[in-house]
Amino acid sequence: MHESRADLDQTDVALLERLQTRGQATAQELGEALNLSASQAGRRRQRLEETGVIRGYRATLDPARLGLDVQAFVQVQLGRHGAEEGAAFARLLRTRAEITSAWTMTGEADYLLRVYCSDLPALNTLIHQVLLAHPVVSRVHSQIVMDQPKADAPLPIG
Repeated sequence: MHESRADLDQTDVALLERLQTRGQATAQELGEALNLSASQAGRRRQRLEETGVIRGYRATLDPARLGLDVQAFVQVQLGRHGAEEGAAFARLLRTRAEITSAWTMTGEADYLLRVYCSDLPALNTLIHQVLLAHPVVSRVHSQIVMDQPKADAPLPIG
């Protein structure tokens, strides 16, 4: 169940757009960009944090600079779909650092995983010795990313 859309005015939208591209912006910088005082900008940011519109802040790292040269999307189909099986697979997802995000899906695949590995043998190990070895997994289909012509973008909030 999703909570209803937050009540945002145009200044909130502008502040959120700015923070999505410059998460470390100070209240002073936000105030200058939005024609607000630093204290007004800070209070707005704090309200958006407290209401859960802003979930947190994080650094965006370069996978290649960290030796993570293979990115792939992996579709996983489960053989059984009970609550216990889903919970067991979710536990596996949380234990594997190379699985950076996971979604449950409609259609043929039950899960779509985004993974980063150091090389193709590491991806092969993840697929064959971890995912396919899990008792509830019946099928895995992987697609290796060749290029990313559009980087992960800010959410469209306007």
